Amino acid sequence: MARLHRQPICVASALLVPLLVLGSPRWLSIDGVGPAWVLLWLLPWALVDGPVSGGLAGVALGLILDGLNLGELSQIPALLVLGWWWGQLGRQGRTIQRSLNLGLLAWIGSVGLGLSLLLQLLICQGGSLHPLMQSWGWQTLWSQALITGLLAPMMVSLQLLLWRTKALS
Repeated sequence: MARLHRQPICVASALLVPLLVLGSPRWLSIDGVGPAWVLLWLLPWALVDGPVSGGLAGVALGLILDGLNLGELSQIPALLVLGWWWGQLGRQGRTIQRSLNLGLLAWIGSVGLGLSLLLQLLICQGGSLHPLMQSWGWQTLWSQALITGLLAPMMVSLQLLLWRTKALS
């Protein structure tokens, strides 16, 4: 059983997520929307460390990222579910190694996170969204999903290699 949460360097790497969210390079965006950095960190963590640790890491990062935003929308529900789901996938015996699979999981996670935020926005608005807000929300969702899915094969693969070796030691 992996114990990434007992490795100080792995836990400290979570602090990079808010820094990347705040200082995301402009050239690494589509229409001004950057990747979902939290998903690029949470996916390999949950795959290696399991569902409970993945869910708790999702909640912890969600709390930090929600603290950076002043709005009423929260990333916590989606990150909790994704951390748990990805942790379950990591525990099913067959290790996920192919880059395309990692990119697809990150893309699905990004779409899920975006849909969660749009659903919360719909609930907060009393069931009706302004058409301009709907188009803006969908554009943000698809732009973030695309850039996250494209970055995931490179970044998540490297993190998986590093964290699997750390978990074995």
